[in-house]
Amino acid sequence: MKSALRIACSRIHLQQVRDFVRNYLSNRQLPEVAINQVVLAVDEVVANFIIHANGEDENQFLDLEIDLSERELNVQIADNGDTIYLPEAHQNPDLRDYIRQGRKGGMGMTLVNRLMDKVEFFTRGNHTVCHLSKHLA
Repeated sequence: MKSALRIACSRIHLQQVRDFVRNYLSNRQLPEVAINQVVLAVDEVVANFIIHANGEDENQFLDLEIDLSERELNVQIADNGDTIYLPEAHQNPDLRDYIRQGRKGGMGMTLVNRLMDKVEFFTRGNHTVCHLSKHLA
């Protein structure tokens, strides 16, 4: 069963996104660890869309769709702004280099890639879409 949510591009809606994902997954009696992993991954991608792709412009919005069938979870996050946002996938960043440089960001998508089985960014027209999937045993 699919469920959908639309939010304006503002950080104040991140709690709403986390609650939406948690409530959807909790109703399917999944392990708490799996629920937390998915909530964290979706929160990171949505935050990136809000901050980096849309500059927190509340006139823009994101559509989130979540579906679990046959133990396969699929989440789609669609941006409706005019900026194409395709982050680089850094699978194994050099953490010592990050620490030495004093960097404070840039690890979120690495975490998302580790938490989810599949992470894809692509364009649909002039909009960006992120598809996340995870097999839940």
